[in-house]
Amino acid sequence: MAEIKDGDTVRIHYTGTLLDGTVFDSSDGREPLEFVVGSGQIIPGLDVALPGMAQGEKKTVNIASDDAYGPVNPALRQDVPRDAIPDEIPLEVGLQLQMQTPQGQPMPVTVAEIRDAEVTLDANHPLAGKDLKFDFEIVSFDAA
Repeated sequence: MAEIKDGDTVRIHYTGTLLDGTVFDSSDGREPLEFVVGSGQIIPGLDVALPGMAQGEKKTVNIASDDAYGPVNPALRQDVPRDAIPDEIPLEVGLQLQMQTPQGQPMPVTVAEIRDAEVTLDANHPLAGKDLKFDFEIVSFDAA
């Protein structure tokens, strides 16, 4: 039976959970996720679990935060004056906003703290610093 190797295009069904069982993403009810193994299109800890697997095979992997979305980077948290945020935006912790980098690129941020004069915005990935668990099945793959 053929085995997956780097460069192959794979399609998987998956469920990603935090270690406490909270589901953060799943392909349930959607098309399988398609990507090229070893290309950096998915988190490293999942990418390295695929080579050697075959179509129809299932696996569960625990992935440390460093091999998922990385550690929380304090430099990606920034305090901004509260009056710099338009009044029509109803601020609440957890609200996701879109900002622009100095180069004009969109950058998603999350409201992390709200104080009288300042708001802390966090540009870290929401899963940064978290260990993850993935249950997945190889639906199909095409050899490179």
